[in-house]
Amino acid sequence: MITTTQNKQIKQIIKLKKSARERRKQELFLVEGIRMFTEIPEEYLYKVYASEDFYNEHRVIFEHMDVELVSPQVMKEISDTMTPQGVLALVKMMKYSLEDLLEQEKPLFLVLENLQDPGNLGTILRTGEGAGINGVIMSHDTVDIYNPKVTRSTMGSIFRVPFVYVDDLLEVAETMKQKNIITYAAHLKGKNSYEQENYCGGTAFFIGNEGNGLTDKLTDKVQKKIKIPMCGKVESLNAAMASGLLVYEARRQRQGVD
Repeated sequence: MITTTQNKQIKQIIKLKKSARERRKQELFLVEGIRMFTEIPEEYLYKVYASEDFYNEHRVIFEHMDVELVSPQVMKEISDTMTPQGVLALVKMMKYSLEDLLEQEKPLFLVLENLQDPGNLGTILRTGEGAGINGVIMSHDTVDIYNPKVTRSTMGSIFRVPFVYVDDLLEVAETMKQKNIITYAAHLKGKNSYEQENYCGGTAFFIGNEGNGLTDKLTDKVQKKIKIPMCGKVESLNAAMASGLLVYEARRQRQGVD
């Protein structure tokens, strides 16, 4: 059993918890809690750590696994939550390509520019999976999807929804146009309400930064501006909420359509 945070493995985990650069360098990220742990695909599981009490209580989920036991104090140090459940895993990063995503037939995408809130990104992935999206495409300055707060918010969707980071969303928008994927941006100057458009073909919804929205350059590049009607004095919706409305409208339209 590991009982000190000076242990080499524990130091590595703490670095992975705190640093996106370290995660990219080692191509590993952290998953904690029993629900997320049981969602990890076997081929991505790298190393498992558990408290002794948790291990003894949940032996069945660790069958055929090599588990490193750690003291409660060490588990608290490596965990990203206030009250650790007692299990944490190192997981290999998933690898997807933009080219493969764009080759899908009549895909439904969310494209995110400079999103910064981990909870928003995690919720967007989870909601997107529920609506049946084909992938999430993000600007390189969007919050790290492997941030522990993001992975927890996805509730397992990180293992099932393909995603990529790209250097140039303007280029992505142009490529989508060439592949007959219609690009949309929710915008105050949108001509039609989002419910009036047809999303049964290839569709990509562009969502901007929580505070500033999409940049003007990217807004100008998107093919159609749509608006989400609002009452009262509200000017815009939370990025995750706007994403959810758009992808579920696309899902509604696509139900029963070949």
